[in-house]
Amino acid sequence: MPKDNGVMMQYFHWYLPADGSLWNELAAKVNELSEAGITSVWLPPAYKGASGGYDVGYSVYDIYDLGEFDQKGTVRTKYGTKDEYIAAVKAAKTAGVRVYADVVFNHKLGADEAEEVEATPYDPENRNQPIGDSRTIKAWTHFKFPGRKGKYSDMEWHWWHFDAVDYSAYDEGYDAVYLFEGKSFDDDVDLEKGAFDYLMGCDLDVESYEVQEALKDWGAWYVDTTDVDGFRFDAVKHVNAGFFPHWLQHCRQHAGQPLFAVGEYWSYEIEALHHFIDVTGGDVHLFDAPLHYNFSEASKSGKDYDLRQIFDNTLVSQQPALAVTLVDNHDSQPLQSLESVVEPWFKPLAYALILLRSEGYPCIFYADYFGAHYKDAGDDGNEHEVWLDSHRWLIDKFLHARRTYAYGDQYDYFDHANTVGWTCLGDEEHPGGMAVALSNGDKGQKWMEVGQSNCTYIDITEHVSTSVVTNDEGWGEFLCAAGSVSVWVPEL
Repeated sequence: MPKDNGVMMQYFHWYLPADGSLWNELAAKVNELSEAGITSVWLPPAYKGASGGYDVGYSVYDIYDLGEFDQKGTVRTKYGTKDEYIAAVKAAKTAGVRVYADVVFNHKLGADEAEEVEATPYDPENRNQPIGDSRTIKAWTHFKFPGRKGKYSDMEWHWWHFDAVDYSAYDEGYDAVYLFEGKSFDDDVDLEKGAFDYLMGCDLDVESYEVQEALKDWGAWYVDTTDVDGFRFDAVKHVNAGFFPHWLQHCRQHAGQPLFAVGEYWSYEIEALHHFIDVTGGDVHLFDAPLHYNFSEASKSGKDYDLRQIFDNTLVSQQPALAVTLVDNHDSQPLQSLESVVEPWFKPLAYALILLRSEGYPCIFYADYFGAHYKDAGDDGNEHEVWLDSHRWLIDKFLHARRTYAYGDQYDYFDHANTVGWTCLGDEEHPGGMAVALSNGDKGQKWMEVGQSNCTYIDITEHVSTSVVTNDEGWGEFLCAAGSVSVWVPEL
């Protein structure tokens, strides 16, 4: 099992308190994360959002303000100040942990002034269908950044830097997507809604030379300023896919290093993910959204789900070298816009499936590791309280097994609807091997080869207390409890 890509952690969730503490928290905890086996962290957007100190970071206002200027009612962002962010990145790198910055190229919000512009309204559900004639509208598209006063960049953003707005950026509140005169929706975007270029706010025109140069200049500045090791691109299915390798090449040449990149293409349509990979020449990894959906469905179906199909139509099964595997994230967590819950009982099984196999670059979700408690309004309009369990104890066990035993040839035993397993035979530097068995139904067992003859194995999850002794040929009957996972390693 190759370990070149390590293990990533998404070091935030949507409902973190807006107290400016995250950057300092990371600096304080990164050594213990490194010791546990985390090799990289994906951090939330570090720049000023339209909601100032309360903004999660995706309502992008000023990409040059990392918590340095008094804008949108605050100097710091939700997570801290610029100096604290840079210090956290440095602390992580000192601990041997790579840092990936969250980058949003799709949109801006929170403009400082409105501008008049000619625009045609389009059906929000069908971007190929105009629903009215061209008209003059007053859209919030002029970004002046008065608090920054031209430091780092004197560019102001105007309507011609964008393709479109919707009712949220247009005075009269008519439910439509307004395409600006002389503009068109981008090609090489997701085909949902006809052409899913437009998502929210002021939609950046990444086909504009001026916009491209502005974003390239910012990328070079960001790498110089922060010393990050790579990027997580937000909402890539809404942006012309060809822009990303173009921008990455510029940043990599400027930085003189092979910056990592992963994109969020949130779709269950695996062919759409393959198309993005083709257009970007494999330059950008993708989160395996179809695998997450499989986990969600399996968790809700219980023993009626056929575990032999858990990797069907997933990126990790078809292009494992470019798949970042995940169980949950900030968009899929309860009460969020893309809520697709993985039930708590199934999360240990799901984490075993991404952390203890050879394929993919696994990503651990902050709320699954540390737990979370928050309140928010649901689709029914009522306030709900959510408690998310911490799975840290088991995840740490999996991380220990991954870096100690999960090497060598991997043999799969996905031959039963409710009980599956696999083994790693080890190598010269990491002998002993490992066996994993899991069940979504009754307790089960798997007859599997682990490659070590007459060897005693114990379950490090402590779900099964009895030991297993392999036969002369290195085979054994490895057990797992009902609705559970067991990880068997040599008894020391």
